[in-house]
Order: sequence, then structure tokens, then C-alpha cells
Amino acid sequence: MMIHTDLCIIGAGPVGLFAVFEAGLLKMRCHVMDVLPQIGGQLSEIYPKKPIYDIPGYPVVLAQELVDNLNQQIAPFQPTFTLGERVEKIARQEDGSFLLETNEGTQCMAKAVVIAGGLGCFEPRKPALENLERFEGKGIDYMVRQPEKYTNKKIVVAGGGDSALDWVIYLAELTDQLTLVHRGSSFRGAPDSADKVLKLAEEGKIRLKLNAEVSALHGNGVLKECLITSKDGKAEKVDADYFIPLFGLSPKLGPIAEWKLNLDRNQIQVNTEDYSTNVEGIYAIGDINTYPGKLKLILCGFHEAALMAQSAYRIVSGGKKASLKYTTVNGIQSF
Repeated sequence: MMIHTDLCIIGAGPVGLFAVFEAGLLKMRCHVMDVLPQIGGQLSEIYPKKPIYDIPGYPVVLAQELVDNLNQQIAPFQPTFTLGERVEKIARQEDGSFLLETNEGTQCMAKAVVIAGGLGCFEPRKPALENLERFEGKGIDYMVRQPEKYTNKKIVVAGGGDSALDWVIYLAELTDQLTLVHRGSSFRGAPDSADKVLKLAEEGKIRLKLNAEVSALHGNGVLKECLITSKDGKAEKVDADYFIPLFGLSPKLGPIAEWKLNLDRNQIQVNTEDYSTNVEGIYAIGDINTYPGKLKLILCGFHEAALMAQSAYRIVSGGKKASLKYTTVNGIQSF
């Protein structure tokens, strides 16, 4: 199957979806490819019901709700999708366009390519516990997909970043007993979230164990308790129906590493003028890219998508410069 389009966007996460919107405003057609079986990237795959607090205009929005809104926003531009397939090859053609091919043999011919692959291929970072695999799927969750299943349960969460803090705040109202374990004395997450967690601990709504870590897991077929050991050597057994270690994701670029792009620690270096890579016609936006001052925030990826689209338009249109039109005046015009 051969697909012809103006932009081929690799990655159907929030930044990739918003890139469709920005391209659509400039009358560029988009085809989106993603290895996951649904749109939404990490938001849908890892934490669909996680609350997000830093999207402009939304005091709070659930991850999947944001994805659904983005999908509705791009609907007038009629993007097409190839999901559940990984882009394996990319080759420049004589006319300057690109031929992309997936692991399933799907081919896409595009005038420009936008890599919005988030962290690339990723897997959760796992704690070094002796019998960890024994309880995987039997009390250990590396991501929260259905928070309602923790209702009236005893939960131990480990981590000190944004994901751990946000989920503790959310789950505190559902669980029978919630313990947060963090190996440090201060949190790496947003200060406001850290303050909320500390307040929950002061009010007795959660148990907070700082300068400590989960050192062992016990149970008979399913998880029953966690052993928490502090830095001073004191150990405490805590009843647990679920242990949720939230230590982030370990990114793996996969085939992207073979595409002759300039890389820095598994991230693609870009020009901040338009988020182009060292290969003309290929752009990288969102968490997959790196540059001085880079912030890994969804809203920053949205900004990158807007500037990328203006630059890509010159390639797609054969050198014409895009004229900026405000949607408040022109509305959204579909193809």
C-alpha cells in the first residue's frame, strides 16, 4: 500500500496531533504513523486518566480527554493514520521527497517528515528487586491505566517525580491506605504538587516515607506486603495490594538511530528557528528533540509544531512563504 501526503508525521501523541492542526491551517495534508494501536502516545498508553495541570485554558484536564479534544480539533483537516506499525526505513528520493516504510510493509511518500515520537520506543524503569517479575501482573503496576481499580485498596507508590506526585494526589481520595516512598529528602516534581503531597501527609491522608526505598516484596501468588527500608537501616513491613514504582521511562530510539540524524543522548538535535534537523526536510518536535534550554512540556511541543509547520510549508509549496492567518478571523477551513 502506497500513501501520498504532504507531511508524514511519525508519532500520534499530543504534539504530533497538534502538528496536524498547524499543518491543516496551511492546507497541508498529513498522514500520521505510530507503533501504538491508538492515537495519544504516552497519554493514552500509560496514563489515560492522569490529570494534567499545565495546558493553557484548562485548570485540569485528564490525559485521554486532552487526546480526544485534539482529535476533534484536527478532524476538519481529515488526516489519515497508520497505527500499530513502526516506521523502519526512510529514504530521500531524487525529487527531494521521502519514502517511508513500516515493519508491515506500508509505504508513505511525503514531501517532508515530522518526527514527533515522544521518547521513541520506551519501557518503564524497574526497581532492582530480587523477585520483581514474580509479582508483575499480580500486584505490581508500572503505570496507572485504570485508577478506579485501586478504590479501597492498600497501595504503595515509589518515586519522587511529577508522575508519582500527581498520582498520589489523585489516588489519595480512592485508596484505603496509600504510602509514598521516595529515596530522597525532597521531590523532583513540580513544587506545587510537592506541597500538596506534604499537606496530604500532614492531614494523615497518606503515609510518606522519605529517605527510604522498597527493599523487598512478599506474598503468596499475589503481592501482600512491601518491606520499606530507610537509609538508617530501619525496616518496616507495609500491607500492599498494589506496588506502583514510578521511576520514569527508559527511552530507546529504535530505527530512528539509523536515519543519519544528529543525536545527543538518544535525542535529535534541532535548529530552534524551525525545529529542523541536519537532514533537510526532516523535522523533530516534542520530547524526541533537544536544544539549549529545552523543556519537556506538552505546551512547548505545541509551540514547536507551530514553527515547524511554517517552515515545512515552504518545502511543500515549492518555496512559497506562508502567510500567518488568525483562526479568530478566518475560522477553521477544512480541505
